[in-house]
This record gives sequence, C-alpha cells and structure tokens, in this order.
Amino acid sequence: MEVVNALGRRKRAIARVFVSEGTGKITINKRDLATYFPSTILQYVVKQPLNKLGVAEKYDIKVNLVGGGFTGQSQALRLAIARALVKISAEDKKALRSEGFMTRDPRSVERKKPGQPKARRRFQFSKR
Repeated sequence: MEVVNALGRRKRAIARVFVSEGTGKITINKRDLATYFPSTILQYVVKQPLNKLGVAEKYDIKVNLVGGGFTGQSQALRLAIARALVKISAEDKKALRSEGFMTRDPRSVERKKPGQPKARRRFQFSKR
C-alpha cells in the first residue's frame, strides 16, 4: 500500500494526514499523539474512526496540523483520518458515516459587525 493523504477541517484548524501501513503510530507535527494531545478525551476523539473499524494497530499516521485550538484540531484530525480510511477501503464509508465521522462541521465563529461590541451583542440601550 502506498501513502494515502486526506484533509480535514474544523473551525480554523486544518489537518493534513498521510496514512501508510505500519504499527499504529500517530505523529502530529513531529510529536507523538500523547505529547501533542495530553488529554485522554482528545486522544480518544482522534482514534474514534480507527477504533470503529478496528484498524488502530494497522496504520501509521503522519499529521500536519495548523490553526485553531486543541478541540478544533482534534476534530479536524478525526475527519481527515476518516476520509483517508474511506480512500483506502470504500466499503467502510457507511459505518463511518453512521457515527458522524464523515460530516464536515460547518459551524465557525461569526464575524464581528461594525457598530457592535460582538457579532450579535448590541451596545446597551437606554431610553433615558
């Protein structure tokens, strides 16, 4: 198997993954998964598509992650891994879609409007 690449985005985070056959090592920006995401919850989020298909020990994943915060980055990475697994084997798509791993979450921060302190918050108004 050659290297399969895929892209995942969430909010401002962009994850580019390169999946090759290996022993289950996940390297993010030249650092190990456990050092990049110390939180076990975020590690679990990243591994969800692999665990769903039962291939966690089958592939080595090299990741280039930029932008966003740690939650957005972990969810972008989850989407990218799911897309890469579908490129490898198309029949896995149904299982991953049913868990919601194939859907790009479109929610992002709404821009601040002029004449207002935030996107929707208005300045305090008083009649008197």
